[in-house]
Amino acid sequence: MHNSILHDTRNRMEKCLSIFQNNINNMRIGRASTGLVDNICIEYYGVKTPLKELANITIENSNTLKIAVFDRNILNVVEKEIFHSKLEVTPLVHDHVIRIIIPSLTEERRKKLCKHLQSDAEHTRISIRNMRRDANDNLKNLVKQKVITIDIERMTQHEIQALTDKYIKQINNFFIKKKTEIMRV
Repeated sequence: MHNSILHDTRNRMEKCLSIFQNNINNMRIGRASTGLVDNICIEYYGVKTPLKELANITIENSNTLKIAVFDRNILNVVEKEIFHSKLEVTPLVHDHVIRIIIPSLTEERRKKLCKHLQSDAEHTRISIRNMRRDANDNLKNLVKQKVITIDIERMTQHEIQALTDKYIKQINNFFIKKKTEIMRV
């Protein structure tokens, strides 16, 4: 029983770290990347569909994304979704192709991105700690129900703490790496 708690906690922490990585990889840092539009979904025949399934997305140069939509009937819908997304860019439509020009980052924008990154990292750390607390509470309940012994509880708590330390360290490493990438001119 305690192994299932440990396994479940590990899976939840891994998923939390994966979401954090995805979020920071999608941060716009002044260079074009196809990952910038990964979170954009388009209403296509009544179904929310990711943009990457409806278009060919390529990097034209270091600061320009080129989006060639397969169905030209939804070109205006795609343009509006990009415009209203969190990217803070204006898409340009020319010859049935959408181009997104990524402007250079100002120092003020870099600092703002770092604050957002720090906030996101802290929320992820809190989530990891909450998962640790939930797992420890589940272990305490198993001890009360006399399903496991106190020794097994303590051993499993140490393993959960090791997992927590491991994932928080990874979050910190990703945070530091991305922060230096953002602040690099």
